[in-house]
Amino acid sequence: MLIRATAILCSSRAHGEHGAIVRLLTADHGLAAAYVAGARGRELRPVLIPGNLVEAEVRARTASQLPSARLELVQSRGPWLSEPLPSAGIGWACALTSAALPEGHAYPPLYQGLGALLDAICHAPSARGWARALAGYEVLLLREVGYGAAPQPPPDEPWPDLLARLDRQGKAIANRLLADRAGDVMGSRAILLDRLKRMTETG
Repeated sequence: MLIRATAILCSSRAHGEHGAIVRLLTADHGLAAAYVAGARGRELRPVLIPGNLVEAEVRARTASQLPSARLELVQSRGPWLSEPLPSAGIGWACALTSAALPEGHAYPPLYQGLGALLDAICHAPSARGWARALAGYEVLLLREVGYGAAPQPPPDEPWPDLLARLDRQGKAIANRLLADRAGDVMGSRAILLDRLKRMTETG
């Protein structure tokens, strides 16, 4: 197997003394897991940030072997990780994608949608500018994986109604997409929703 593609890095988990296992979302090959050697070194640490856009070369000699990957940074989300709301939004979107999608199935709309959502999180003036895009991405992911065809949130939906929508969608995601993994992944969503609701309280 050999894949050369632009990818969104969805997760990175330390493996062994020096490496990491990453999960990458590509447009044409879907989600791919791979081992990155030297992941804890100075050069690769800034690359292995969830949400980063990378050029990836993923290869494996046999179908049963965990592929290895070489990554080159294209666009970093690192500057936004110091901001509580953008950091929580990026973390949830990437964790959801990594946990919910099967490997090796292409979902071009999700690749495009996640990229657009991450751009919105990083460049909108406030979370009110990207929370609707987040709700829309969750709807798209549920639809693409085969769990219904809920409508996209309307552009003029009031903020309290959008928060209520996100609450409802969270239940569907936990029950349908994540099953026994919900506890591990939904924690990042709970942090995000708590921060979004505090915006209402503070005006």
